[in-house]
Amino acid sequence: MRIIAGLAGGRTLRAPSGLRTRPMTDRARQALFSSMGSDFRGVRVLDLYAGTGSLGLEALSRGAAGAVFVEQDSAALEALRHNITALGIGGEVWAGEVAEYLVSARKKNPDLRFELIFVDPPYEMEIESVCKNLAAASDLLTSDGRLVLHRRLGESPPRVEGLKSDRTQTIGTARIRRYRKVE
Repeated sequence: MRIIAGLAGGRTLRAPSGLRTRPMTDRARQALFSSMGSDFRGVRVLDLYAGTGSLGLEALSRGAAGAVFVEQDSAALEALRHNITALGIGGEVWAGEVAEYLVSARKKNPDLRFELIFVDPPYEMEIESVCKNLAAASDLLTSDGRLVLHRRLGESPPRVEGLKSDRTQTIGTARIRRYRKVE
């Protein structure tokens, strides 16, 4: 697994051993980022269920202004911290559950907003929990921001009040849905 393009393009990312962390493949990440365009300057990124950090780090490599990575698994956190340090392109880590971060972040800073939010939960996570976290994450999305959800192929698309799916990509066994905020 590597960073596809930008400042850190071609650099390898560390991943924890075992099957608990399921990073998006290079092929899927390349297709996703190609579909989003090339200008990430000034974009603030939130990477939920960050794992190795591949999504947020790819955005930083392509010029994003900053990224917050939220992860609770200790092995994934070790790999994530290593990747951030090794690439030297920035990023802030929040160690803990996504639901806790979403509540805490709004309490700390009611004006906090992100232009791009990646949501890549474990495939075994129940869709109800995913929807609850999508709804909370949408509160942190700017009015013109995008939320990207990575789930397994064949799963019904989650419907979340306040978000409208505007693009779906199928890559291998993954389904990637992009959402926009509905005002």
